[in-house]
Amino acid sequence: MHKIGLIDYGMGNIHSVTKSLESLGEEIILIKNFNDSKLCKAIILPGVGAFDPAMNNLRNTDLIDDLKNWIKSGKSFFGICLGLQLLFESSDEGKVQGLGILKGKIQKIPNIVSQRIPHMGWCQLLPTKKNTLFGIEELNNWVYFVHSYHAIPDDLNIIAAQVDYGSEKLTAMIENDNLLACQFHPEKSGKTGEKLLRRWLTNIQ
Repeated sequence: MHKIGLIDYGMGNIHSVTKSLESLGEEIILIKNFNDSKLCKAIILPGVGAFDPAMNNLRNTDLIDDLKNWIKSGKSFFGICLGLQLLFESSDEGKVQGLGILKGKIQKIPNIVSQRIPHMGWCQLLPTKKNTLFGIEELNNWVYFVHSYHAIPDDLNIIAAQVDYGSEKLTAMIENDNLLACQFHPEKSGKTGEKLLRRWLTNIQ
């Protein structure tokens, strides 16, 4: 069992993430101040909602510098949905600067005939490289998405998985050293989401 810190900044799907991790035997500590993180082995940044209000909430709770320092220190970090998007420099969704931990931007999902926005529902992950959560050959990796914006990293090598969206492929997961983040919701992805979370927990140092 680990102590997992869940950043509570008013924009996250706190209840569902907590329930998922507790069902795997983990202890959850809600982080409103990084003094609360001293016993944590990993930090999760969840997120549901819009980019600018989320960044404003993080700034108002004085969590930004501590969050950046946590990631720079090499400790395990996991971002979910909006928690992935906030890692980048900017978003088409707003005007507020992002965390800038990763170079790149968040763009509106392109309009494609027969495809709807938001991109919502169950889709298969398409791994682009070896990663922590699943193997290249693994087929049972259907997960739940709901989003209208997607990440465009400057360094495409950090993309660990994509998802089909009509003729386009969108970033579904990024991994860069100790930083892992997914656009989908593992906590809403049934047995597959449980499997992926369990694998992430197994790899926590």
